[in-house]
Amino acid sequence: MENIKEIIRNMTIEEKAGLCSGENDWFTKAVERLGVPAVRMSDGPHGLRTQEASEGSLLKEQSIKAVCFPAACATGNSFDPELLKEMGERLGQESQASDVQILLGPGVNMKRNPLCGRNFEYFSEDPCVAGKLGTAFVKGVQSQGVGTSLKHFFANNQETRRMEISSEVDERTKREYYLPAFEQVIKEAKPVTVMAAYNKIDGTFATESRKYLTDVLRKEWGYEGVVVSDWGAVHNRVKAVEAGTDITMPSATKTDRKLVEAVEKGELAESVLDEACERILFMVKELTENKQENVTFDYESDHAFARKVAAESMVLLKNEDQILPISGRQKVAFIGAYAKNPRYQGGGSSHVNSYKVIGAYDAVIAEGFAEENNLSYADGYAPYTKELDQSAVIEAVSNSARPDDKFENDVDEALIIEAVSLAKEADVAVIFAGLPELMESEGFDRKDMKMPESHVRLIEAVTKSQPNTAVVLYNGSAIELPWANRVKAILEAYLPGEAAGEATVDILYGKVNPSGHLAESFPVRLEDNPSYLIFPGDKEGANYNERMFVGYRYYESKKVDVRFPFGHGLSYTEFAFSNLHIEKERLQGRDSVEVRVDVTNIGSRGGSEVVQLYVAPSKGSLPRPVRELRDFEKVNLEVGETKTVSFKLESRDFAYWSVAKNDWALESGECRIQIGRSSHDIVLEESISIDAGDMKEKVFFTLQTPMKELFATERGKQFWDARVCDFIRGVAAYGVIPAEAAEALLANPAVISQMPQMDHLYMQSISLIAAFCGNVDEEELEALCAELNA
Repeated sequence: MENIKEIIRNMTIEEKAGLCSGENDWFTKAVERLGVPAVRMSDGPHGLRTQEASEGSLLKEQSIKAVCFPAACATGNSFDPELLKEMGERLGQESQASDVQILLGPGVNMKRNPLCGRNFEYFSEDPCVAGKLGTAFVKGVQSQGVGTSLKHFFANNQETRRMEISSEVDERTKREYYLPAFEQVIKEAKPVTVMAAYNKIDGTFATESRKYLTDVLRKEWGYEGVVVSDWGAVHNRVKAVEAGTDITMPSATKTDRKLVEAVEKGELAESVLDEACERILFMVKELTENKQENVTFDYESDHAFARKVAAESMVLLKNEDQILPISGRQKVAFIGAYAKNPRYQGGGSSHVNSYKVIGAYDAVIAEGFAEENNLSYADGYAPYTKELDQSAVIEAVSNSARPDDKFENDVDEALIIEAVSLAKEADVAVIFAGLPELMESEGFDRKDMKMPESHVRLIEAVTKSQPNTAVVLYNGSAIELPWANRVKAILEAYLPGEAAGEATVDILYGKVNPSGHLAESFPVRLEDNPSYLIFPGDKEGANYNERMFVGYRYYESKKVDVRFPFGHGLSYTEFAFSNLHIEKERLQGRDSVEVRVDVTNIGSRGGSEVVQLYVAPSKGSLPRPVRELRDFEKVNLEVGETKTVSFKLESRDFAYWSVAKNDWALESGECRIQIGRSSHDIVLEESISIDAGDMKEKVFFTLQTPMKELFATERGKQFWDARVCDFIRGVAAYGVIPAEAAEALLANPAVISQMPQMDHLYMQSISLIAAFCGNVDEEELEALCAELNA
């Protein structure tokens, strides 16, 4: 390609309009006469879902074989950026080998509610986890010369009415909770594209939101890449381009004429179209130059790495009496159809035509973990053979129906009786259960957090006859576990990719020491979720009334018991934390502070621990979560080894979003820095003093502003010192304080601030001063407010 600006000067308006639309389902549009090639996109975040050569169909059956890595719901639990970076590198290599220039992922949307059908594509309920892991993934993929598409921008937290729903979110909640993960990936990893979501944001389609696509994304965050629409998310081509959506996907050739007419009529400046084309051409040039010929990759090597990622991401939720790991000499019963045919990936657009899939039952024998005569198997419930491909998702969405009703009454008593009989004869029973693909997928939301009745009944029946029972869970999001107290061990595997079975037995038999930690909370029941009463909204919109109090931010602040808290994860060894050190006692304005803590392996085998750093602000003038994760690090330690982990906290880690300033602000006061094993289990903490400095939120004074805010300013204190005696006489006359107390105060007015009965008065408006001070009128107070505001 020659000079990009020269190409644009030589393009017709029709060619410019065409460049802003896909050629088909996967390719951008070429401009052959000017030497502009097309580039190819492909799902998905955890494995290529792409077709041979020029195929443009969405059907899974036409996809090439690819390695299915663990889904984001699993990898989020790894808390391991380096692991995600290498996974990205391998997916980048596979993309190069398959002539794919843009891999559509990762998804960094927040898990607002457990029922969202697409939660399996997202890392966490916490923006720190999603941002840090998303950044690593993007850096990994793009290091191989392949672009990524950060999605779904933004407030895309449900599948119900996803093409029209308006996410109604206040600005502070957006800035503190729904935008930070996107911001971190944009600034640190610079993804080649960002995918604008289906939903509306405060009544405006995300693809048409100039405020967020241009003002925030480009101007504020400095993003220079291309914005591409989610497939079918553009409803008005002119408004979309004007707002900052550069490419409409898939092909929208029929509406190209709308752009041409808008330019010809002066409704759309041609310069806006030129800017979109310039960004697209720069992307095409960069990706074309980065294409590598004759690239190959090793399926077996990537499968082995997928196994490693899966094992590193599994979470040991419970291990009573240390029944895990299993000894190869023990007689073990594997129960549940998922032991042979695991649920290992999500449904919908990210569904991969996997290279190979090995279940736990076959892996135990193949890997030599146990002798064949020490292992028995029973189905326990009827196997689920139907999978949801993209066509099934589209059908489900178009019919506004969930295809999971068939699982409500799926209990087979004969299979349960067989399983119980087998379990009685074993030393340990391992039940494989979870959620079938037909219960959670892109395109529809779950209707509850329950497992199929057949799975629950199986667990209940087996535990009555076999006390040494462990449960392995394959699922894409949090589920209710009413039977949790009846089993001795629970291994949460989530959707661990095609090496599901091998990774599972690596953990069960102790080849790998579990090190995953939950990236989302497991509530006891759905009704405990903060958005329970308002999710998923209605035709009027989805109101995010719970604000930033999502997941552990809500459960910890409200003191609501959960089944398993965010950040929880057990190991086959033990770790101790000590020597928490904060380098300074006071943080001034925009300063940063270093925090160090020692972690020691005090157990009997090597393993990895996740050090979680939370910031807990003191109660201030506005509602804030009791604590928020601000950083984490996964460290590997041999027996007896100690490592010092260092974190650097910036002023923003202590800040909140000020709508008045339209910027981040600090409140002066004490703040605690905490080290936790989870959001609920805080093991060390120290306080630091915060001096807001120039990050203090400026108060705009009116007569309705509380008096307390006035007294906090230097000019206001001068005014108050001159009027306090008049004020004391006034409140005494009104009977607010006894006359004797007033006489004592007049002798020493400074102590008035120490009187508890005055607190409620100080929270009243400034105008009240005129009521109590006979020589002060509202005109003088208005002049004082104007002086302070100036």
